[in-house]
Amino acid sequence: MQRISEEIRSHLMTLEDTKYRDFNSRLIPNVALDRQIGIRMPLLRKYAKELSRRPLEELDGFLGELPHFYHEENNLHGFLLEGIRDYGECMERLKAFLPYIDNWATCDTTAPKVFAKHRPKLLQEIRGWLDSDHPYTVRYGIGILMRHFLDEDFSEEYLSLVGRIRSGEYYVNMMIAWYFATALAKQWEAAVPYLKEMRLDPWCHNKTIQKAVESYRITSGQKEYLRTLRRKQDLGA
Repeated sequence: MQRISEEIRSHLMTLEDTKYRDFNSRLIPNVALDRQIGIRMPLLRKYAKELSRRPLEELDGFLGELPHFYHEENNLHGFLLEGIRDYGECMERLKAFLPYIDNWATCDTTAPKVFAKHRPKLLQEIRGWLDSDHPYTVRYGIGILMRHFLDEDFSEEYLSLVGRIRSGEYYVNMMIAWYFATALAKQWEAAVPYLKEMRLDPWCHNKTIQKAVESYRITSGQKEYLRTLRRKQDLGA
């Protein structure tokens, strides 16, 4: 009987698109080209949906075999976690997977649906992720906080959780800027003091303004005001 990991890898190879691989590799430069197959996301999600019809125990051989070699195996792993309906089971498996996430694409596309029904418990996990030494775990925590806690479950405290982060990691800082640009769109009055009072790291400050100004969710008047808050020195934003 073919091992599940071998079966999955064999099928992934049938979805290979080398032109897409070469294009996509430029978007995730920290993942070596020989670790990329080149599979378009809709095809990968479709395959994950097919696999999710099997009992979870049948997929254990793949989900427990970390680290994966191929980028698409990691993405598939994240998509399979999204389909787990039991919060405790999903969280346990996610926490085992997080240390092996090594790029923004896998990080940002792993979003279990069950999280929406367990936000109080989820918030406690997020606090731990934001304090992690692993940059993609920090990025993941910021992304989940942005996804679940900027609307009806919002608290100004959550802005401070992200605003206090200081990192030398580009992909962490980009997510901080994305978070605050989204906060400006959804919670303007609470978020704008972080720029007005320059509470963010200078690079994140300018990048937040850039992303907010590019957003269709920010009014023209708000954009004009944000431009006046931009720090003058060249900070690479």
